[in-house]
Amino acid sequence: ETLEAIDAGPGAAGRLADELGDVLLQVGLHAQIGSDDGQFSIRDVLRNINAKLLRRHPHVFADAQASDPAEVEANWQKLKQSEGHGQESVLAGVPKSLPALAASQEIQGRAARMGFDWPDMDGVLDKVREELDEFRQARSPEDLEHELGDILAALVNVGRKLNIDSEGALRKGNERFRQRFGHMEQTARRQGRNLDELPLDEQESLWQQAKSELGDGPSA
Repeated sequence: ETLEAIDAGPGAAGRLADELGDVLLQVGLHAQIGSDDGQFSIRDVLRNINAKLLRRHPHVFADAQASDPAEVEANWQKLKQSEGHGQESVLAGVPKSLPALAASQEIQGRAARMGFDWPDMDGVLDKVREELDEFRQARSPEDLEHELGDILAALVNVGRKLNIDSEGALRKGNERFRQRFGHMEQTARRQGRNLDELPLDEQESLWQQAKSELGDGPSA
């Protein structure tokens, strides 16, 4: 339900309101299950989030000072880490249920806030090249999978360094591919042909035509 709410986006207010209702239903449903099991109630859920908001935003609800949003974020992370919950690592709080790209960006962002980061983009791009070289040298399926994971993580770090959401960037890339591939299928049908029967060079020609007609920019 959360992913469907994200997919609705702010541009479709009616659909977003509908999807947020579904998310809220899940909160109420799980709170009722917790209450039926004698573990917690919806009051506990609301009380906990209220206390958390007060505790983690002392610049709003107390006397703490923050000069800019970056300092607010840094203070929030420190407060969250100090709460502990028995975790020994700053990475322990990254939900394992997060999509892999989003999790990688969060993990590397937390590591960077601890000082484990390249000082500039050159180091990040060099790491991508290093991982590509290691991928080329890999032979076994296990090593190929390992190195591919390292390549993806390195590319996510490029996005983090540029303040680009890698999950969102890939989602937009997926949508561009869908539009272009659909254009290829339509063009082939207009020609009285099936796309899967065309040789690769003709498919590539249709792909380039789709890019040209649909555009190759951010909105394509």
